Amino acid sequence: MSLSDRPFRRLAPAVLAAGMMVLAGPLAGCTVGPLYGNAYAPNSTTAKLADIRISSVSTRQAQEVRNHLIFMFSGGKGEPADPAYAMDLVVTSYTSSAAVIQASTTERSPTASLLNMTARYTVRDTATGKVVGTGQRQVASAYDVPLQEFAALRALRDAENRAARELAEQVRLAVAQEIARNG
Repeated sequence: MSLSDRPFRRLAPAVLAAGMMVLAGPLAGCTVGPLYGNAYAPNSTTAKLADIRISSVSTRQAQEVRNHLIFMFSGGKGEPADPAYAMDLVVTSYTSSAAVIQASTTERSPTASLLNMTARYTVRDTATGKVVGTGQRQVASAYDVPLQEFAALRALRDAENRAARELAEQVRLAVAQEIARNG
């Protein structure tokens, strides 16, 4: 009896095919694709992000976050005239002293500070009023407070701008994930 005449050699391809079918069954429902999908498709996440209007805000830091979000959502085109989604955005921030360097007791010394910025958002479908996504993101931005008053104000402003950019990136990613899942 030769090796090719043995029964398991003839059954091996059929058993292998059946095994692959059994393993492939549970995986058939799984799909993996890019988060933003095809940017040119009308129902892609990118198109849906471009169809979000962001509420007005009242602070400079919140306006920085809002401006970055508008630019990132629309790719620089601005807000939509007839949005499919409306986003309520609330941005708060506070500073805390990270370290105080005491060079002498008679003059003011430079210090290190930390700016914490938090964004809370809710995205609603404008047609149904249904909440598509809601969340909160927070970032921290460290900065030095030098002895000169103008330099100290400018350092704080730069820390606010850095935090606003980073916070907008985090909110954009979170909203894109929620719209891809729920929208």
